[in-house]
Amino acid sequence: MARAYNFSAGPSMLPESVLAKAASEMLDYQGTGESVMEMSHRSKEYQAIIDGCEALLREVMGIPDNYKVLFLQGGASSQFAMVPMNLMTGSGKADFVITGQWATKAYKEASRYGDCKAVASSKDKTFSYIPKLDPAEFRTDADYFHICLNNTIYGTVWHELPDTGSVPLVADVSSCILSEPIDVSRFGLLYAGAQKNMGPAGLTVVIVREDLVGKAMESTPTMFNYQTHVDNGSMFNTPPTYAIYICKLVLEWLKNEVGGLAGMKKINEKKAGLLYDFLDRSKLFKGTVAKEDRSLMNIPFVTGSDELDAKFVSEAKAAGFLNLKGHRSVGGMRASIYNAMPVEGVEKLVALMAKFEEANG
Repeated sequence: MARAYNFSAGPSMLPESVLAKAASEMLDYQGTGESVMEMSHRSKEYQAIIDGCEALLREVMGIPDNYKVLFLQGGASSQFAMVPMNLMTGSGKADFVITGQWATKAYKEASRYGDCKAVASSKDKTFSYIPKLDPAEFRTDADYFHICLNNTIYGTVWHELPDTGSVPLVADVSSCILSEPIDVSRFGLLYAGAQKNMGPAGLTVVIVREDLVGKAMESTPTMFNYQTHVDNGSMFNTPPTYAIYICKLVLEWLKNEVGGLAGMKKINEKKAGLLYDFLDRSKLFKGTVAKEDRSLMNIPFVTGSDELDAKFVSEAKAAGFLNLKGHRSVGGMRASIYNAMPVEGVEKLVALMAKFEEANG
């Protein structure tokens, strides 16, 4: 059976070599006689898997030694509460930039625990751009400053990070982690749901500077305290064992087949360039994002006609191009071209769009 091109915003495609490797080890992982799905997380065999995953993530991302890596559950959405519970414990203040649905949810959730300020927003234009910031609006005594680095629904990305001085910068990187090099030292904390570029749904990765751990609110549940997971090597309870195993395979693919994050960035730029170049010259399809803020990962576009949008999504699905319908809050179409989407998939999508334009333009 031929594999479809899956443009889903998440869970997303996984590299075929990763799936093949996992399939070959499904019934018997390296001579243990059991699947990783069945393996005790307390076994030495599984300890080697989780240790290897962390070591690879540190190597591929260049994570400094003074940062802790945590393999958690609950999705990035749980971090909307965990971050303020653990970090908003000094002044009780945090600043946010509102660039989409997930940034909004993070802001609203954190507002339950302290004094949160939206220093800028792009809601006025349906989050189609990254707002310009006025540093005078930043609170120098804030416990942290939060951004969503790449906005999955709206297709915008921060190309330049805000200068927050001594205030720790916190970022939701769910839809752009591992897509290109990132200077982890610029951040106090990074968090990401794995189901876009790292592996299957069920795993959430937190990278936190060690001096920010151990200051949680007294009322913080044990499972929501970063210190709990630091002290127990992400094994306080049963971790998402299989998702961590797949993440390790993805990291091996990135390191050994792609050429690390520098190599991944080149491929992602090529894929995004193919689609953006077509959108810029098309008379039917139009991109919806300010050009200077375009994401490499998520590319929303429209025809201007709800009827034509629906027709294109239907014809694309029939041709093996899945999940191109835009988010319900935006409409139109959205191509999520995460790491595992091959260049060929974008080339064929552009060809399909050109054919559709010729027939319907």
